Amino acid sequence: MIYFDNAATTRTSEKAAAAAVKMMREVYSNPSSLHSFGFDCEKVITEAKALILKALSSEGDLVFTSGGTEANNTVILGTAEAYKRKGRHFITTKVEHPSVAASYKELERQGAEVTYLSLDNGGNISLDELKSSIREDTVLVSLMAVNNETGTVNDLQKIYETIKAQNPNTLYHADCVQAFCKHPINGKFADFITVSSHKIFGTKGCGALVFKKGLRFNPRVLGGHQQNALRPGTENTPGIAAFGTAVSDLCDKIPENYERVKAVKDRLLKITEILPDIDVNGENTSPYILNLSFKGVRGEVLLHALEDRGIYVSTGSACSSKAKKNENTVAKIWGVLRGSSAVRFSFSSENTAEEADEVLKALTELVPILRKFQRH
Repeated sequence: MIYFDNAATTRTSEKAAAAAVKMMREVYSNPSSLHSFGFDCEKVITEAKALILKALSSEGDLVFTSGGTEANNTVILGTAEAYKRKGRHFITTKVEHPSVAASYKELERQGAEVTYLSLDNGGNISLDELKSSIREDTVLVSLMAVNNETGTVNDLQKIYETIKAQNPNTLYHADCVQAFCKHPINGKFADFITVSSHKIFGTKGCGALVFKKGLRFNPRVLGGHQQNALRPGTENTPGIAAFGTAVSDLCDKIPENYERVKAVKDRLLKITEILPDIDVNGENTSPYILNLSFKGVRGEVLLHALEDRGIYVSTGSACSSKAKKNENTVAKIWGVLRGSSAVRFSFSSENTAEEADEVLKALTELVPILRKFQRH
């Protein structure tokens, strides 16, 4: 099996899985309990929290969530409610993660105004347009660090400085789910950062919302006083332990893994030299994601043809796979035809150049056959 769908999820590492099992079988107490056994559990949460903040070079605080989706929902809907007296204007793009897009659609339903920045032919935003869009009543800007479908990378520092120069009170939310522990991130250049465990060899069902101290957001979950009542409910201690372990394993290997994964991506990119009529979707992209459109072939058909050979890829975000067709990022930027023929290959530090060669061979054989078949 060759797994090139790591932007959807990664395999839980042995260390992270062992950490989760330990919390379920050995340190299974409730972290809110007042006895020493409860304190042992709480200590694991504190340590994981410190590891995540350190990996983000952040001096802020965080709350653990059920994943990136809840974290994104919380920061957008929570800040909108907390700062509603300051304004009802927000800025984002139409190619953010579905959890961000749906949150802004909900704010529009509630009467807020959302400005959607345009994108150039490489999938990049314009800092000039961002600057001109910021108003006195702009509460929040949400722009992801790495696009989950094309891999286009945004410069957090330039975005943050552009926002603050125009309006120091406007807050910046960076969805770093696809960038965390893969690209260097400086938490100084974002007011809110959202991350997820299962994209970095942790378990599913755990994420975090990181925020600068002093900022406010209204909780989306109500109940007890866990996590300062910002996200009440008994913490997912197995998931948090696995998250902390995964971060500890990866945060010091970012440069090493970056080069390793880049070699895999560069090897697979050779398909554009072998076969004609292939578009590379996105400029300035992460080595962890490669999005290609194969003219004359439906992306879903190619996906299943590769699957028959034990090669697993995707046609876009797993979170939008059940949505309306042709609503992927590629379709929104380059049109429905190019979007319908797009395939996303996404890598992890576990992938090898030899695997890329196998996929290269499969594509070289399958694409001409599928093109001929679909013409008829």
